[in-house]
Amino acid sequence: MMTNGGLANGAADGRSDARSRCVGPWQALLVGATVLALAGCASTTLKHGHHLSENDLQQVQPGMTEDSVRMALGTPATTSALPGGNAYYYISSTKKQAAFFKPEEVDRKVVAVYFNQVGSVEKVANYGMKDGRVFDYVKNETPAHMRDKSFISRFFRGVGPKQKLLDE
Repeated sequence: MMTNGGLANGAADGRSDARSRCVGPWQALLVGATVLALAGCASTTLKHGHHLSENDLQQVQPGMTEDSVRMALGTPATTSALPGGNAYYYISSTKKQAAFFKPEEVDRKVVAVYFNQVGSVEKVANYGMKDGRVFDYVKNETPAHMRDKSFISRFFRGVGPKQKLLDE
């Protein structure tokens, strides 16, 4: 049905509203370009390794065997033979990346499960960085004397501010 002076899609005064048809595609193009530009600036979080939850760590109890720990937490990233026993290390890292820039590591955690000479769990430590120093989140302290201080320090090289990781 024709209205407004015979124009099917005309304005109320009978003229075709060409301006609304031309601006629509340009506005859509502008909005699309803006969305793409902003999406390119959004950061992406990249997670690698063993991201263990508090519940995972609570499963590991003193006296558990090495096999039981592997069943609860999975295969460790690395192991170490220490004086008085062995240790399993579960390492995780979190990186942020914006657009095409190089990813920047923002967090690294190392869960260390220490075994005695018999092969049962002696203790669990959850190391991370706090104020530029290695920090044990289980004991809520900066470890002063650790059996594997130099080994743990190597896991945190290049993370956080450039300073000494552990007091010597």
